[in-house]
Amino acid sequence: MKLLIKNGRVVSPLNGLDETLDILIDNGKILDLKAKIETAADKVVDATRLVVAPGFIDMHVHLREPGYEEKETILTGSRAAARGGFTSIGCMPNTQPVNDNSGVTQFILSEAKRHGLVNIFPIAAVTRGLRGEQLTDMADLAAAGAVAFSDDGHPLANSQIMRRAMEYGRLLRALIIDHCEDKSLTEDGVMNEGRASYLFGLRGMPAMAEEIIIARDIILAESLGARVHIAHLSVKGALPLLRAAKERGVNVTAEVTPHHLVLTDTACEGYDTSFKVNPPLRSAEDVAALTAAVRDGLIDVFATDHAPHAAEDKEMEFDRAPFGIDGLETAVSLLLDRLVNANIISLNRLVEMMSVNPAALLGLDRKGRIAPGADADLTVLNLHKESVVDSGHFESKSRNTPFQGWKLKGLPVLTVVAGKVVYPFDD
Repeated sequence: MKLLIKNGRVVSPLNGLDETLDILIDNGKILDLKAKIETAADKVVDATRLVVAPGFIDMHVHLREPGYEEKETILTGSRAAARGGFTSIGCMPNTQPVNDNSGVTQFILSEAKRHGLVNIFPIAAVTRGLRGEQLTDMADLAAAGAVAFSDDGHPLANSQIMRRAMEYGRLLRALIIDHCEDKSLTEDGVMNEGRASYLFGLRGMPAMAEEIIIARDIILAESLGARVHIAHLSVKGALPLLRAAKERGVNVTAEVTPHHLVLTDTACEGYDTSFKVNPPLRSAEDVAALTAAVRDGLIDVFATDHAPHAAEDKEMEFDRAPFGIDGLETAVSLLLDRLVNANIISLNRLVEMMSVNPAALLGLDRKGRIAPGADADLTVLNLHKESVVDSGHFESKSRNTPFQGWKLKGLPVLTVVAGKVVYPFDD
């Protein structure tokens, strides 16, 4: 089917585009790209006053299937992604059974083919059962379709295991993604350690717990000539470590979530479990430093850490509730409203962090750019339209958002995957 998108502001930093162009798509690929395309098409979309960007990629999503379908499924998660403007997502391995063998990887890919509206890329476990004791067969998992490896949610405490994982990752040219947390320092903690935690009477999780493991990972990556990606970086103290490592040529990258850029630990005052996440919401000083690091190009990727939970799981005491928020359907609007429209970062920078960089990190060679021959995955944005966050309209099974009722300017209005419009939905 031929799709023609006309008159859009095409923003593709990888090939230096920021101009009004038409895009002709056929057979899942971009066929032509120029100022005026006059040809017959099965579907024509007028993108006047809209931005057309290479499809956004969220490389940190928890889809929960198999095993926790009451929280989320591949179907509902992919619908949430499409509505949120994401054309591709990387799903973390903390399912039941854990994605630590090729059978689970193949199941995820099979279900994604049957039900997924967006591209779904499995991220497999580093260790069997996420127990941090024995490496998975990473080569077999990569051959089955895993695009990266992580024990996310279960920090790799054993440095020897992490060393071996990086060595195998280097051989396989596979990315290791680490949840950096020294659990001996955060045990029983439920929010950021600091003035707010003392005032609210909640057990704290110190920033040093994240900084220590980031420092270790940088040392290992530098010594081994390996690469490592820091998941959901949240603390100011890690930024000098990251900057110095990059200046030395260490192959380390990092992501930050929207909620760590727009919320602080004072949000926990009302004991609303929607604000309970791991890493926890940090201080205003941390938020300011992270925002500056995004603006300056130090942090590479925006990722949601979409962590859906059933309502009954979150409707309990703050101490007992699980960590995590629902992120896929609010991330783009939050970043447009609070960063792009506030002139903190450029639209080009946003596209780099949401499309170009994640595509490069995950080895998705035909994604992350708008050019003839590239995959026809596109995210179309309206920078001026306002919306109000209403979890009652979420496509996700989960409703655990701290942004309920927020008025935001800018949102995704069209999502195209392999040349097919997957949002707005046709059902």
